[in-house]
Amino acid sequence: MLWIKAVHVMAIISWMAGLLYLYRLFVYHAMETEEVVRQRLQVMERRLINGIAHPAAIVSLITGVTMLYLTPGYLTQPWMHVKLTLAVGMIVSHELAARFRKRLITEPHAVPHKTFRILNEVPTLLMIGIVIMVIVRPFSR
Repeated sequence: MLWIKAVHVMAIISWMAGLLYLYRLFVYHAMETEEVVRQRLQVMERRLINGIAHPAAIVSLITGVTMLYLTPGYLTQPWMHVKLTLAVGMIVSHELAARFRKRLITEPHAVPHKTFRILNEVPTLLMIGIVIMVIVRPFSR
């Protein structure tokens, strides 16, 4: 179980780093006016989401589900319900990033850079909530 948990934590860290950097790249992409720089950003975004964010998200989900399978009692705990809800928020944030990446290719200025600056904070807020739920375990029975 400790090995699964260790891999889970490493995957979460990688997933978070990928999402945070990806949204930061979107800020630059939405502000950029030179086509050659936008093309370079597209390559960076593609490599980041396909090489880091997607694999890390998959490993996070597999290890998380595995831990729940091995300790099903956690599913009766209110803190776990909150944690899983926040984890769904991470998945939604990830999916939005994937959609924004595709949209930026065809419409580089369709979404204001300020929107991406705000969206860049969402994974951080979700992570804070998740860490509090797992470490502090409020609402424990």
